[in-house]
Amino acid sequence: MRKVTYSMGVSLDGYIVGPDGGFDWTVPDEEVFRFWIDEIREVGVHLLGRRLYETMLYWETADQESSLDDAEREWVALWNPLPKVVFSTTLSAVQGNARLASGSLAEEIERLRAEPAVSDIAIGGARLAAEAAKSDLIDEYRVVVHPVLVGGGIPFFPRDERRVNLELVETRTFNSRVAYLRYRVAR
Repeated sequence: MRKVTYSMGVSLDGYIVGPDGGFDWTVPDEEVFRFWIDEIREVGVHLLGRRLYETMLYWETADQESSLDDAEREWVALWNPLPKVVFSTTLSAVQGNARLASGSLAEEIERLRAEPAVSDIAIGGARLAAEAAKSDLIDEYRVVVHPVLVGGGIPFFPRDERRVNLELVETRTFNSRVAYLRYRVAR
């Protein structure tokens, strides 16, 4: 069965976006960007909330810029053909290789897990991930921790009162002092 993973950059105090809505502290250096490229290779479909979808729209036309470096071009070559499912109540259309979700998050994940593919189902966006976590649909949490405290904003982990036991599967520290933590949900 396909794994559902939730992976994003996060501040040490647990936020994906600061109180001002900014996330400039998550801009990756070359080593971390290479890591994200390798991560996206394992993904067969990406589920996104509206905000993350709109943020990632940049990459749909980024290949038209001559200023992209080789790694950015490689990202575009992997990201653009990747199937994406966007969950939104305000969008009426999406671009690129994306479609608006036709069912609930649980229904979409159930349908995608039933497909014969072996690649991961990635979830992007804290609110969408919180909904998946509440329904116990996430198999792995992949946290890219940046050495900064932002003091508030949108938390990486949902703020509910449900306990989830995790098993540490992998760690990595980058030269930029960014740390990667990969946890499997203990079931």
